[in-house]
Amino acid sequence: MALQGKLYHPKRLVTTHNDQGKATIDETIAPELPFYEVAENDASFAQCYVTSGFPAALEAGCDISVYQRYLKNPPGLTVSDGTVLRYVDIPPEKTSPMHRTVSLDYGVVLEGEVELILDSGETRLLRRGDICIQRATMHAWRNTSQTEWARMLYMLQPVQPLQAAGQELKEDYGGMHGVKSST
Repeated sequence: MALQGKLYHPKRLVTTHNDQGKATIDETIAPELPFYEVAENDASFAQCYVTSGFPAALEAGCDISVYQRYLKNPPGLTVSDGTVLRYVDIPPEKTSPMHRTVSLDYGVVLEGEVELILDSGETRLLRRGDICIQRATMHAWRNTSQTEWARMLYMLQPVQPLQAAGQELKEDYGGMHGVKSST
């Protein structure tokens, strides 16, 4: 089991429609979120939901089938044609590598205090409920607590090719171990 400190182990419920068209809970996906360690003692990830295609195809459970495939074989940080909803649990005093996803990310602090560090040297402290709109920039995250874990929830979505300083921006994990390249 991945490291999570004393954080609550959240559940995820997926809704669907029964034969009468009424809303119901899809029972094909267990509510327990499978967390996994990114690199030993660095952070824990949970793939809350992953889609493929835009807009997502819900008919006949297409999106559920896509998500089940990603549960067996987790994507990189992003997927090029869909969305990723992910928890990231950060141990006390840990800082992620400086990295870039070529995506538009909504990051919400759920537990603890997390410092956003940009490659320009700028930093900002985010507390529970604060949101960072991450727009394909080089950044790192630091859990500022010496004793408590932090938890963030991210929604990542693909973007069109982007240039900065005359160069096309590429995904850069900055040596982050345990995460494969995005597709």
